[in-house]
Amino acid sequence: MIGNRITHRTADGVRIPGTWRHAFIRNGGHYFLTDLFIYADGLIDCWGLVTVEEFEEKLRTGWVATGLLEGAKASAHGLAHWKFSEPQSRQNPELLLAEVRDTIDRLNGRPDSTGRCLAAVDAFLADRTEENRAAARAAFLAIPETQRRYALGDMDRKDWPLRVLVAGPGGQTYLSFDGTVTQKDYDAALAYFEERARWMAERPKRVPADGPVASHAPAVHVTQTFPKDPVDDPGKVGLRNDYPAPITVGEASYPSVAHAYWALSVAQPEARGTIATAETAFAARKLAAEAPRREGWENVRTAVMTRLLRAKYDQHPELAEILLATDDATVIYDDMDSAFWGDNAGRGRNWTGRLLELIRSELHAQRTELPGL
Repeated sequence: MIGNRITHRTADGVRIPGTWRHAFIRNGGHYFLTDLFIYADGLIDCWGLVTVEEFEEKLRTGWVATGLLEGAKASAHGLAHWKFSEPQSRQNPELLLAEVRDTIDRLNGRPDSTGRCLAAVDAFLADRTEENRAAARAAFLAIPETQRRYALGDMDRKDWPLRVLVAGPGGQTYLSFDGTVTQKDYDAALAYFEERARWMAERPKRVPADGPVASHAPAVHVTQTFPKDPVDDPGKVGLRNDYPAPITVGEASYPSVAHAYWALSVAQPEARGTIATAETAFAARKLAAEAPRREGWENVRTAVMTRLLRAKYDQHPELAEILLATDDATVIYDDMDSAFWGDNAGRGRNWTGRLLELIRSELHAQRTELPGL
């Protein structure tokens, strides 16, 4: 079964989402335990990127192995090697191919075989003709057998209501031990789906106790700029750490958050004054880069930046209004000099963006005067 592991590859600068599962590659007479990567654009990496059709051929020839031979040699590179003794596999080429196709559908937000089955079941329940039942049964059997038990997301009943419903009274399910479906069984399955429909209808009305998970406002992208002078309406530029908004922290004053950050980062007290009075934030960074860093700076830099940002937005209400106007948007902050502070097209950690969201939340809390805070 292919799970919810997340990965990606980059093609022409575009991030292609994907996932993976374990698999055996059979090269000659030797088996290699490896990872099979499946991507949203329909390519599969099985020791080389291939299309779905090419992957099907790899399965047919046994390059991607689902059958394991008694006594065959196997290895996991750099980890272990062994021989198979009484090997058993839960896969065959058809099942694995079907799972891969389902995975590509899910990565693209399309209904997979389970989604198509449930849609066919809904059509049958709305119009209970034998033709619609046959379509629902065909859609159910198109789900890879390894996935059918999960189709309803019910770990107690598994797929029992589904297989009984599509078989119908007097019919046979795909599991021989079920026996002939009785009218009582069928009525119980119908009751199950009626209750499930009521539950599904109420589900959208349920609101998480802590509110929505995702932002409702569009993301805000604070792009790299080099502001030199304050302006009356700076917009998002005012959210830059190098925007000229003087702050006072303790007994010291600085032309911008960036000046303060770089001055506080150096070990030598005599260098701090020079950095703090540098003509631009860029010059302040350059001077700091040439000086020894404070010991353990990486362990305190996030706390320092948090304090500096609080000072900026406390001391400049007009800039606080710009930050508050971003509502609950994700703040994507570019800083080409730092993959720690900047998002940088998804390659950085975006800590400045995260801290701006924190400060914004604190400003909202101050506005509402929450009791107990």
